[in-house]
Amino acid sequence: MQPQVSMPPFMPATPDECRRLGWSELDVVLVTGDVYLDAPHIGVAVVGRLLLKAGFRVGIIAQPDIQSDRDIARLGEPRLFWGVSGGCVDSMIANYTASGRRRRSDDMTPGGRNDRRPDRAVLAYSHLIRRHFKQTVPIVLGGIEASLRRISHYDAWSDGVRRSILFDAKADFLLYGMADQSVTALAERLQRREDVRDLRGLCYISRELPPPVEGFPTPDGLLPPHAEVIRDKAAFSRMFSLFYENADPATARRLVQQQDTRYLVHNPPALPPEPAALDAVYELPYAREVHPYYRRQGPVAAMETIPFAITTHRGCFGECRFCAITVHQGRQVVSRSQASILREAEAIARHPSFKGVIPDVGGPTANMYAMGCGRRTAAACAKKGCLAPSTCRRLTADHGPQIQLLQALRAIPGVRQVFVASGVRYDLILQDRRAGRRYLEELLRHHTSGQLKIAPEHVHDPLLRLMGKPGRAQLAAFLEMFQEVNRRLPRRQFLTYYFMAAHPGCGLDEMRALRAYAEKTLHLIPEQVQIFTPSPSTWATLMYYTGIDPFSGAPIFVERGLGARIAQKSVMAADRPRRPDRGEATRPRPRRARPKH
Repeated sequence: MQPQVSMPPFMPATPDECRRLGWSELDVVLVTGDVYLDAPHIGVAVVGRLLLKAGFRVGIIAQPDIQSDRDIARLGEPRLFWGVSGGCVDSMIANYTASGRRRRSDDMTPGGRNDRRPDRAVLAYSHLIRRHFKQTVPIVLGGIEASLRRISHYDAWSDGVRRSILFDAKADFLLYGMADQSVTALAERLQRREDVRDLRGLCYISRELPPPVEGFPTPDGLLPPHAEVIRDKAAFSRMFSLFYENADPATARRLVQQQDTRYLVHNPPALPPEPAALDAVYELPYAREVHPYYRRQGPVAAMETIPFAITTHRGCFGECRFCAITVHQGRQVVSRSQASILREAEAIARHPSFKGVIPDVGGPTANMYAMGCGRRTAAACAKKGCLAPSTCRRLTADHGPQIQLLQALRAIPGVRQVFVASGVRYDLILQDRRAGRRYLEELLRHHTSGQLKIAPEHVHDPLLRLMGKPGRAQLAAFLEMFQEVNRRLPRRQFLTYYFMAAHPGCGLDEMRALRAYAEKTLHLIPEQVQIFTPSPSTWATLMYYTGIDPFSGAPIFVERGLGARIAQKSVMAADRPRRPDRGEATRPRPRRARPKH
């Protein structure tokens, strides 16, 4: 049994902190590409808190200098393992825009200048550890950068197929997904010197085909070898389809892929947490501050929104083809109890730095809280989506629980304003004939800053089908509902639209049609237009790489030239009026992230 360790206000980042805690050595050292902000929205903070709760002594090194041992050796070698994460975002996406320019600013770096996170941070940090500690304890990869690159994957920045990041990092294990259950199980087994190779959510390297594991569905799924998928796009497509088919914890088989002379062994995903377990994760005693060691290095822009935002659920059944959330968090939505969320909000209201505003209450998609499939089974449908190409009749689209939650949050003493800044799916609002309109009115009256953000992405129906997004008719129906509700409000509200250029299937003609629709129907020219980024492990990236619609087998147009991709976005910016008659540009935009859906 692991001895109990008291919960410090922060994971230690310096030897002095370890000494003050009476710790002569650490069990685990976490290394991350972001500043250490101790809040439940930060994956490395969650993992660290859970390990501390389980009795392990955990330290952290944020954004280490990769040119020396000054940072990486600061806390010494851990007793059990190193945990390496690139941060909250894939480091290549964090460092570069879709047009290939290096980002100048970084909300997760002290001082705000993007000069601390290396490209391919997971590889850089793993190699840094190997360079200075040689034959060290296991290196365990985690976080979204590792999670999305766990099998052979197309990498847009090198324009080629790279092998599993586990091999390139020369690491020992990879924990994919949210990993808050599996990381504690891994630490406990390493503590007892037990075999870890049957842990769900784990990837490891084997020199031969692995033997069967009791409790895993059989037979294993054999992915096409790396040598084959780098030369054959059809094999790459088969690999990704098999990978995606085995992403559901209830039915997934173990996957095996030959990478060189060795094999990647990809265990089935971790089972979704029970709501009570999720409650416990988010009620841990987070400091909701930047660690003092890093705070002295300059202000952190993420402090404006992250520390007092509340996560209500995990997972997303939207399955937008360009979004990696389903691969990382899963299709099944697991919601926290209202009581737990209110307890977290009450704790936030007592925080000395809290100013009365909760900047976001939501998840990957805000209005999926307490929603799910009406079937009595834990498994998701293998051949059918919940929302695409149309909303499933078995989906329990009921906004009533979220309305009750938002009303209760507004009533907490010390809370002046509660925002819903996460994206909302307007097709879900339309589907909910009982409470959808009431939910929309609740948002507009109490939980927006004058603008409600939605992400239609486009209005061309064939392209929307490729994106997995609702069709143009549903956008039109929502606009009608919005205007009806808006007319009853004491203060007029506006919509902010997010659109995408250069997604597979999109050309200049589609962008010109989008502009015409925006001018004629929306009466504005949207400012929020992003160029599609082929991030690893999404259906859209598969389309981008192969030029094939994986669902129909038909060829599709793909714009790969950087100048042409920028030109698609420019269609929306050309001759933009400085002050549109109405729309999102008539109001100042709060500094918040683009909604995911």
